[in-house]
Amino acid sequence: MIRALTLLFALQLAGEALANTLALPVPGPVLGMAGLLAIFALRGGPTEAQEATARGFLENLGLLFVPAGVGVTLHLGAVADEWPAILAAVVLGTLVAMVATAFAFRWLARLTHSEEEQ
Repeated sequence: MIRALTLLFALQLAGEALANTLALPVPGPVLGMAGLLAIFALRGGPTEAQEATARGFLENLGLLFVPAGVGVTLHLGAVADEWPAILAAVVLGTLVAMVATAFAFRWLARLTHSEEEQ
């Protein structure tokens, strides 16, 4: 578990360093996750220790939302002032994500020839 956590944190640190050094508009953790994906692609997937570590994070995922909830509570006045923009961003973001997911699914279905002929 220590090795799996070390890998996760090292990749996050590398992503942050890369994003800051090159002034990229992408968050460092996203670059770290891309590095993790590349490692998994080269190795043929995660090890058992990495799977167990990820499972532990997922089982406690709710705890990761506590800081965001506290932040919203602390800035409730700003949220109340900007609620139309926040609502619009959430609704539009959800719609864009749904459409992008549908197109990605159709593209992957065609790519893998898994669509049924009708």
